[in-house]
Amino acid sequence: MFASLPMYDRPELTRAHGAYWALIRTSLEKRGIDAPKQLTPNGLGIAFWTDPTLVLSQTCGYPYRTSLKDKVTLVGTPDYGVTGCPPGYYRSCFVVRAGDARADLAAFGDARFAFNELGSQSGFVAAQTEAARYGFQLDNRVETGAHRRSAAAVANGQADIACLDAVTWRFIQMYDDVADQLDVLTMTSPTPGLPYICALSIDGAAVFSAVNEALSALPVEHKNALMIKRIVPLQPADYPSLDQEAGVG
Repeated sequence: MFASLPMYDRPELTRAHGAYWALIRTSLEKRGIDAPKQLTPNGLGIAFWTDPTLVLSQTCGYPYRTSLKDKVTLVGTPDYGVTGCPPGYYRSCFVVRAGDARADLAAFGDARFAFNELGSQSGFVAAQTEAARYGFQLDNRVETGAHRRSAAAVANGQADIACLDAVTWRFIQMYDDVADQLDVLTMTSPTPGLPYICALSIDGAAVFSAVNEALSALPVEHKNALMIKRIVPLQPADYPSLDQEAGVG
């Protein structure tokens, strides 16, 4: 059996994630679902998420809709209370170096764009979708491997602009000095958030109920640390295919 909560995993949140998982595990076992004692560190990737013994994990919206939708059970989507978004949705912020004189995204067509990875909804896909509204793509790219590294790349001059998950940006503002060197230029449009998933063989409704119960019991200290407000019962249809998003078909 495997479980992970990898998407906002950073050292400052280890205690909160541990407490959260302990409550989820207890709630799962009350419902007859066996669960591992510990979360798998860095448990992510298509092979991990499609493991037939996966009890719970969180994935990015892009791999869910392109590779996972028919291979896993969608449990629900945690809501982080992102400003300007419906429950269960989130968005990204474009960050630039503090003091950059360029006033809007249209001025960054040839700029060096830092992004975490090609398979990231918040760091790459949402950025290119927003740039397309201005008639260009962000083609002068610096791949960093992580949102925090993208932020650092902009701050240190390796890149001019990056697109960061708004929840990750909150954590960067809380814990990383690099935030003081950055300004938010603009935001992307809201999109369904990072969903919780489990194996096809597991009752997703029971897992949803267990997570909901765990969130209700989670101490305020840990709930505030993780920034999770609730879990929302978003459905697979809420995560459009690329063709649907583009209005094709």
